[in-house]
Parts: sequence; C-alpha cells; structure tokens
Amino acid sequence: MTQPKDVTGLGEIHALLGRGTSFEGTLAFDGRVRIDGAFTGKVFSEGILILGDGAEVDAEIEVGTLIVRGGTLRGTVVARQLIEIHAEGAVHGDITAPQIDIDKGCVFEGKCTMVKAPEPLSSSSSEILTTSSSELSVLDQ
Repeated sequence: MTQPKDVTGLGEIHALLGRGTSFEGTLAFDGRVRIDGAFTGKVFSEGILILGDGAEVDAEIEVGTLIVRGGTLRGTVVARQLIEIHAEGAVHGDITAPQIDIDKGCVFEGKCTMVKAPEPLSSSSSEILTTSSSELSVLDQ
C-alpha cells in the first residue's frame, strides 16, 4: 500500500526546538524545522519553518515556506513559496510571499505583500515593499 503524499509540510522534522527551550542567534537549515519554544534572532533557509503551539518567536525570517500552526511570531517574514497562518497562530509584523493563507480566527497585524519572487532581505527590500501590496489587520477576539 502506498503512503499518501504529505501536502501539509509536516512530514519528517529535521530539527525541533521544543517547549521549555530557548535559543538566541542565527538559525540556518535544510529541510524542515519546528519551533515550539522561544527563539530570538534570524532564520535563513530554503526549507520549511513550522511554528507550533508554544512558539514565542521574535525574528527576521527568510525561508522557502513558513507554517504558523500556533504560538506568536513578531518580526518580518519573506517566504519564497508560501506563508500559512492557522487559527491558533498570531503574527505581528510584515509578511511577503507569492502565496499567503490566513485562517479565520488567527491574529495577523502587519503589512501583507504578495509578489511573484521576493528578493532576499539582505539585498533590496525597498523594491519588495513597492510591489502590489495591501494592508491587512485581522484581529479575531
């Protein structure tokens, strides 16, 4: 029997920062990483970053895909493919990606920019912000 394809991005996790742990600094990785603890700093990857229920993240993030399944994120995000914010998650900051999925019931406060291919934050972020953007505030209480 063949296994169904994992379309959630939650398949094999290559690293986990679990509940009760904290890290400060720069995180660079390949594959999938999940954060359920506290993280402060910068994240760079072409892979998938998943924030779980206990996540408390204050960071500048540049990844392939960001999935916010829970917890709180404060900072800027540039994703090359997709950003998902699920109902249990909260994002306070500007987000940029070609595809953005924001569930009903989540908290999103910031600027949402959808572009075909975002440039890295380290190069010309002013060009990203001038491309077709819309301001959103979703606060469900």
